[in-house]
Amino acid sequence: MINTLIFDFGDVFINLDKEGAMKNALNLFKVESFENDILQTNINYETGKISTPQFINFYLSKFPFLNKEDIIDAWNYILTDFPKHRFDFVNKLSSDSNYNLILLSNTNELHINHIEQHLGFFYDFKDCFNEFYLSHEIEIRKPDREIFEYVLKKNYLIPNECLFIDDTKENTDTAKSMGFHIWNIDENTEDIVNLFEVKKELF
Repeated sequence: MINTLIFDFGDVFINLDKEGAMKNALNLFKVESFENDILQTNINYETGKISTPQFINFYLSKFPFLNKEDIIDAWNYILTDFPKHRFDFVNKLSSDSNYNLILLSNTNELHINHIEQHLGFFYDFKDCFNEFYLSHEIEIRKPDREIFEYVLKKNYLIPNECLFIDDTKENTDTAKSMGFHIWNIDENTEDIVNLFEVKKELF
């Protein structure tokens, strides 16, 4: 029996433009691909191992023809809209109180600050959840088993009583291997508001 719903944030609630952000960054940085030091810096930032100033300074030193605003705009380019009907969905879930609701997101300070500033109902959204775990705050990220073990231990959960929803297959694969029920949602054809229709066999 499912008693806990664990949600990703990006492309589950808020829409992301991953392809557009990638193209924008490659054009801005005048490179054809991201080198390993960029990829590792992004992971370090997402797990809170470096601060926002350190993150920005890395990019400024690597691309001295850019300024701070260029870097921040490029980093936040991926964030698009948050359809209100998805907030209404999770708000009703919260009001009904039939499930323990957890958000589990790989994210970072710049993205969250941007969302806080531009999304009028962000704090109401956050209040819908019993726990709101952000990778840069807890210093671990998906798809590492450690982050799922963290959530289980903190909330005294049993994996087969949890449904984990994420758009990234690598993340749901880890969760599935640990005994979670999973929904690897396709952000192009599926919507979180149809959860109880898509996964009706679990409820």
